Amino acid sequence: MSTLKEFLEKCSTLGLLRIIVTNDTAVLECKSEMKDLYYATLPKGQYANMHTENFEFHLNMEDIGWVRFEEGIAKRGNFTTYAVRLQKDAESKPLLSAFLQWGKPGEYAEGQVDAFQVLKAEYGEAWAPEPLPQTVHS
Repeated sequence: MSTLKEFLEKCSTLGLLRIIVTNDTAVLECKSEMKDLYYATLPKGQYANMHTENFEFHLNMEDIGWVRFEEGIAKRGNFTTYAVRLQKDAESKPLLSAFLQWGKPGEYAEGQVDAFQVLKAEYGEAWAPEPLPQTVHS
């Protein structure tokens, strides 16, 4: 088994991603590679963080108990999409989705789909990361 931190580090091989965070009120999407992550333990939890010129990313890793690899058909166009879904558990909605981002619809960067398939082969279609060491929250 592997930790979520180890997995997130390996996501840098996926290249440009469309990172999507959804809740009952809003959807936020941005394009970025998953790289240069740094980690911090805060009173609210253990976070993976990333800063770019256009956005900041803060993921409470304690809330992620399930990771799923998903292949589908694009809503607009007839091509395969590739997504990594981070969830609370196997039954919950994704808290964060990271889709391989294409240039033109269906045209992924060289090696991008292969990197997705390598991670999927290593982790399986779905897996539960090793639990994080417990932290004291105040």
